[in-house]
Amino acid sequence: MKYTKATNYALHIMTYFVSQDGKENFSLSPLASHMNISPTYLSKILTQLVKANLIQSSPGVNGGYSLRKPKSEISFYDVIQAIEGSNALFTCELNEDNLCKIELAMQEAEEKMVTYLKEKLILDVANV
Repeated sequence: MKYTKATNYALHIMTYFVSQDGKENFSLSPLASHMNISPTYLSKILTQLVKANLIQSSPGVNGGYSLRKPKSEISFYDVIQAIEGSNALFTCELNEDNLCKIELAMQEAEEKMVTYLKEKLILDVANV
């Protein structure tokens, strides 16, 4: 399975936020430069993270983006869900009844992956 590039960036952004202990606000342009992505694209990703209540946006000269949720509570799943949503990774298109054994196997695998991603914290991989 493959996640979008936005998810890749979002995970790196959140890891960066978590690893910058004591820094309150991250401005868009310097953050875009650090991440080597366009400010427009970064803004779209940050907006999704704000909507998911993982970060917050503060307007003004000293404004920027900062963590909203405690860094000890931000999981990989939180970030992935903020960008990708919560749709199933697999749905059976060939079997018309509701008992597609392939879909059931895929659902079980996805449940195990979700459990792992909920337990794995961004803090676990951040350089803190």
